[in-house]
Amino acid sequence: MKTTQLDQSTADPNAQPCIGVFDSGVGGLSVLRALHLRLPLAPMVYVGDVSHAPYGERPVAQVLDRCERIVGYLQEQGARIIVVACNTATVLGISHLRRQWPTLTFVGVEPGIKPAAAHSRTRRIAVMTTPTTAASERLRQLIADHAVGFLVHVVPCHGLATVIERGTIRGPGLLDALRPFCDRVREADVDTLVLGCTHYSFVADTIRSLLGEEVNLIDTASAIAARVASLWSGSGAVTDAVAVVRVRSTGSIDTMRLLLALCPGLLETAVERLAI
Repeated sequence: MKTTQLDQSTADPNAQPCIGVFDSGVGGLSVLRALHLRLPLAPMVYVGDVSHAPYGERPVAQVLDRCERIVGYLQEQGARIIVVACNTATVLGISHLRRQWPTLTFVGVEPGIKPAAAHSRTRRIAVMTTPTTAASERLRQLIADHAVGFLVHVVPCHGLATVIERGTIRGPGLLDALRPFCDRVREADVDTLVLGCTHYSFVADTIRSLLGEEVNLIDTASAIAARVASLWSGSGAVTDAVAVVRVRSTGSIDTMRLLLALCPGLLETAVERLAI
């Protein structure tokens, strides 16, 4: 894979400072939703790499290449903070991106093992995530750092992100896709479940209906939004009275429009195609 060292000098000097957010597809809209609720006046640019989704089922080299292309684009758009709103891209690539762009601030999304351990009463936790994240060294390290003495049952959800990416967020098709994974969680007799892929946030209610209210779901979007808000307030960026949130897709825009309709404050946001 070819890599190129880039820095702030490649940014458009006339671009408005903004927060960049990207994901392999539509899942990161759950993070954008939390960010916009927390920072309603901050300009944001979201890129969903729909044409290459989901990252969790692609080779590492390809994921890193896509991350580089998107970060380069976001920097050109004026991004000062970039949120890697994808668990797979974070565990595989955020350290690489920080080395490539040392003058940018990156915030990643990782499976919430630490908050899950804090919430669990029985010390039994499950993690639903993509196959790549499930097999990653980073997930193993998070468990070693924050869940010593806990039973942590990792459930690789092959194909689930793809189902959501296609717009199946309710109904029999979603139930059929979720049931095998939720059955494994239930068999593990856990009291806390980590949603280890941002796509899964949009089907959290269905997951909860399959598992029962006694299982606590951990979604880190709100914590990520709080962290970014702190960084943004200290960045010196000036915000307009009316913030502009731009949403871009490298592929189909239909599911992105569908999920934006579930995001308060973003219902009327236009989605544009991006060739990158």
